[in-house]
Amino acid sequence: MNSVSAGQEPDRGYARGLAKVARTAVRAPFTPRAGRELAFCLVEVPLGLFPLVILTTILILPLPLSLLLSHGGRHQVNPARAHPPGLVAFLFPAALIVLLSLVVLAPLIGRGLGAVHRRLARLLLGQQIAGPPPLRRGKGRLSGATALVRDGPGWRSVAYLIGQVPLAVLGCYAIVVWWGAGLAAMTYPLWWPWFRNHPPGVRLNPVPLLTPFGIVQVATFAGTLAAFAAGAAMVAAAPWLTRAVVTADLWLTRGLLGPGRLARRVAELERSRALAVDDSAALLRRVERDLHDGAQVRLATLAMSLGMAIDELGATGQPDLAAVRDLVAGAHRGAKDALADLRDLARGIHPPALDNGLADALATLAATSPIPVALAVEIPQRPTPAIESIIYFCAAELLANAVKHSDASAIAVSVAGQGEQVLLRVHDDGRGGADPARGSGLAGLAQRVRTVDGRFEVASPPGGPTLVTAELPLHA
Repeated sequence: MNSVSAGQEPDRGYARGLAKVARTAVRAPFTPRAGRELAFCLVEVPLGLFPLVILTTILILPLPLSLLLSHGGRHQVNPARAHPPGLVAFLFPAALIVLLSLVVLAPLIGRGLGAVHRRLARLLLGQQIAGPPPLRRGKGRLSGATALVRDGPGWRSVAYLIGQVPLAVLGCYAIVVWWGAGLAAMTYPLWWPWFRNHPPGVRLNPVPLLTPFGIVQVATFAGTLAAFAAGAAMVAAAPWLTRAVVTADLWLTRGLLGPGRLARRVAELERSRALAVDDSAALLRRVERDLHDGAQVRLATLAMSLGMAIDELGATGQPDLAAVRDLVAGAHRGAKDALADLRDLARGIHPPALDNGLADALATLAATSPIPVALAVEIPQRPTPAIESIIYFCAAELLANAVKHSDASAIAVSVAGQGEQVLLRVHDDGRGGADPARGSGLAGLAQRVRTVDGRFEVASPPGGPTLVTAELPLHA
C-alpha cells in the first residue's frame, strides 16, 4: 500500500505541474502584460522597419544615375541626343553629397529614433532605460559634423536600428501569423454556415487558412472546427512569441541605446560616492544627537548633583549628611548611566566584537537573539574593516527586524566568500511581506551596501518566507 501511494505521488506532482502549465497557457493571452507587449510590438514593427526603408533608399539611389550614364554611353550614334556634360557633372556631386549627408546625420537620426524607442519601452512596458550622455560639440566651423562622426552613442543607436530590423520582421511574423491568423481561424465556424450556404450540386472553392506551417485549405464545416482548434493553439502560443521578441528588444535597448559601459560605471561610482557622503553625514548626525540627548544630559545632571553636594558640604553649620549622600549616590548613578550611553555609542560606531573577527561578532549576535539562529560563516580571506562593519550591522538590523516583525520560529544566517565577493544571506520562516519601500530599516541597509558598490536584494512574498541577500566586495 505504501509503495502504491509512493508511486502515485510523483504522478500527482506531474499532473499538478501540467495543469499549472495549461492554466498559464490559457490565461496568457488575456493578461495585461500580454496586451502591453502586443501593443509594443504593433508600434515597434513599423519603427523597426523604417531603417530598412532608409537603407533600401541609399542602395537604390545610385541606380538611376548609373542607368542614366549607361544609357547616354550606349547611344553615341546621335550625339545631339546624348546627355549634356553639365548634367553628369551635376549628378555626381549631388549623389555624393546626399550619401555623405546621410552618413554624417546617421548618429543624429539614431539618437532621435533611440529616444522614441526608450520612451515606448517606458510607456508600454514600464522599463526605465537611461539615455546616453548628450552630444558634445567643440569649437570651430566643422565641430558639429566632426562631433556627429565621432559620436559613439549615436553610432550605437544606429547599430540598434540595424539590429532592430530582424526583430521587427520576427514581430511582424508573430503578429500576422500567430495573432492575426489565429484569431481569424477561430472565426471560421461562425461565418461558415451563412457565407458558405449554397444549393446542392454547387461546389465552392475551399477557403485558405494561414498557419505557421503554411496555407491549409478548409472545404467542410468539420474543417472549420479543426481550424478553430488550430487558431486557439496559435493564440495561446502567440504571447510567448511576442514576449521573446520584446525581451530581445529590451536587451538590445539596454545594451545599445543606454549609456555605454564606461558611462554606466562612472554613474554607479558617482551614485556610490553620493550615498557614502549621505551615510557619513547621517552617522555624524546620529552621533551628535545621541551625545546631546544621552550622555551630555546625564553628565550635566551629574555636574549639578556634585555642585549641590559641594554647596551642602560648604554650607555654614552642620551639613545634612543624608542629603549629601543622596546627591553623591545620584551623581554616581548618573556617571554609570553616562558611561553606558558612551559605551553603546562607541559600539554603534565600531562593535568591539569585530576585533576578534566577523565570525565571533556574528556568533555574539546569534547568541543574544530570542529566536534560534543557525549561523554559518565561511570566509577564506578576511574582509576589510569597513566591509566587516557593514556585514555586521546588516546582520544585526535584519535579525532585529525578524524578531520584531516576522513571527518567525527559526532564522538562518550565512556568510560566504565567493572570489572577491562576500555574500550575506539572512533567511527566516516568518510571514514575509518585508518591503524596503515601506521603511523598516531595509532602505537604509540597501543604501549602506550600495556605498561600497554592493548589491542588496529582498525576496519576501506575503506569507513568507523572507530571504535578504547582500553582496559586497571583499575589499572596500
